[in-house]
Amino acid sequence: MANVKALSTINTVLKVGATGATVARVCAIKSYPDLGGDPEKIPVTDLEDTDETSVPGVRSADDMQFAANYTKEAHAAVLAACGKHQIFQLDFGADGADGQFSWSGEMSVKINGGEVNGAREMTLTIVRDSAIKVGAAADEFPSL
Repeated sequence: MANVKALSTINTVLKVGATGATVARVCAIKSYPDLGGDPEKIPVTDLEDTDETSVPGVRSADDMQFAANYTKEAHAAVLAACGKHQIFQLDFGADGADGQFSWSGEMSVKINGGEVNGAREMTLTIVRDSAIKVGAAADEFPSL
């Protein structure tokens, strides 16, 4: 088998559902955010140190923003999943062949501003309430 040097973002799909078993594609996405966050630094420098020292603290849980093209139908599909606790799954490659990541949280959507010669877009924002799990969606996730 040949070594794979890199993987394309083609066939990256965001899925949403009330349970892990019911997640389904909500709309085509144009971009996805970093998966996970950087840990805060807890300073532990004392008077004997010549350089600052720290230990890793709590990882940040920034809002997750996904860009998508706006159509009336896509917007309606996203709105139907907004404002309630949902399970989310991001598939890399066809049916997650290149990896799957899942988490839980609540989604909202906004229509982005427009410009001359531009496509209409919307931003899906997910406030997650769990850690991001490697693998297919489940019904329960560890809390943040």
